[in-house]
Amino acid sequence: MKLLKRTLALTLSAAMVLGLLSGCGSDVSANVLNVYNWGEYIDTDLLDRFEQETGIKVIYNTFDSNENLYSRIQTTSYDVIIPSDYAISRFIDEDMLQPLNFDNIPNMKYIDEKYTHLDFDPEQKYSVPYTWGVVGIVYNTKYVDEADTGSWDLLWNPKYANRTAMFNNSRDALGIALMYLGYSLNTTDKDELREAADLIIAGKPVYQGIWMDQILEKLPAEEIVAAPYYNGDAVTMIDENPDLAFYVPKEGTNLFVDAMCIPKNAKNVDGAEKFINFMCSTEAAMANWEYIGYSSPHTGVYEQLDEETRNDPLYFPDTSAYPTEAYTNLPKDISQYYNDLWVDILT
Repeated sequence: MKLLKRTLALTLSAAMVLGLLSGCGSDVSANVLNVYNWGEYIDTDLLDRFEQETGIKVIYNTFDSNENLYSRIQTTSYDVIIPSDYAISRFIDEDMLQPLNFDNIPNMKYIDEKYTHLDFDPEQKYSVPYTWGVVGIVYNTKYVDEADTGSWDLLWNPKYANRTAMFNNSRDALGIALMYLGYSLNTTDKDELREAADLIIAGKPVYQGIWMDQILEKLPAEEIVAAPYYNGDAVTMIDENPDLAFYVPKEGTNLFVDAMCIPKNAKNVDGAEKFINFMCSTEAAMANWEYIGYSSPHTGVYEQLDEETRNDPLYFPDTSAYPTEAYTNLPKDISQYYNDLWVDILT
C-alpha cells in the first residue's frame, strides 16, 4: 500500500533545489515555504501538489530529534515545524511559537477532538495534530522466542547480546527505562532518573548500538533482532520483512502526538497557514496516512477505512489495553539533568 520510502532523500533533494531556485523573485518570503519535519514523515508527492495549487515553492528539511529541532529553530527561520507534544509545550513556555489563526485553517474541523486541547497545548492555540501513536518493540519472530516478548525487558535480555538496540534520544530512551522500572515518564525525581540511566548503561553490552534511523535499516535487514520504535514505522518495517512483529510492553508506553506549528520567527505565515490547511484536507491526510503509516487524527481518514484496518493495533493502537502516559515539558533543571545523564550514558 505504501510507496517505498527509500526514494525519499532524492525527492527531498529535488524539492529543496526547486525551493532554492524560486527564491530569485522580488518577494522571496511570499513565494517560498520552509518546512522542517522528521525524516521519512510525509508523502513527498504532497509537496509537489501543494506547490502546483499555491505557486509556493517548498524548501523541505528534516531533523532526527526534538532536541535538535529546538537548537536549530533558535538560529534558523522555518515557517512550519512538526515537533512532538512535550517539545511543543516547551516552545510555548519559551514563547517560540505563534498563535494560529484558525479562520485560515478551516480544515481543522476534521481533526478528532480526542487529540486536541491536550496537556501540551491546553487552549489549542499553537498546534494542529499531524499524527499520533505509541512506542513499542519491533522484533524478529525467527530469532526471538515468543516467551521472551511482552515486556520491555527484551531489550536487556543477554540471550540477544549484540542483536538489540536502544533509542538515540534522551527522552525516549530514559522514558523506556522509567516505564520498565514503574516510574512516571515525567518524573522530576533525580534518583529515579539516575536509576533509569544506570539501567541503560547496564544494557550497553546487549545493544549493538544506540540509534534512531539506523534501526529502520537494521531490523528489516536482520542485522539486529529487536529494538524499540514507533508503531507507524513498525508498519513500514513489517512491510519490508514480514517476519517482524510489534508489541506494546505490559509495563506501558508513551502515547504521543506530533503537531504542525508556526515558529515565532516564521517569514511566510500566510503560506504556513495554507500548508497546514492543505495537509488537513481529507485527500491529503489520506495520502499521507497511506504513505507514512502513522495513526491519523483526521476523522475523514478513519471513516474511510475498513473495519479490519481500524482495528489493527499497528495502524490504530488500542490504548485502553495497556497503561499510557504522554510526555510533558520538564523544568529546566530536570531538562539539564537529562542532558547530563545522556552524556554519561553515551560516554
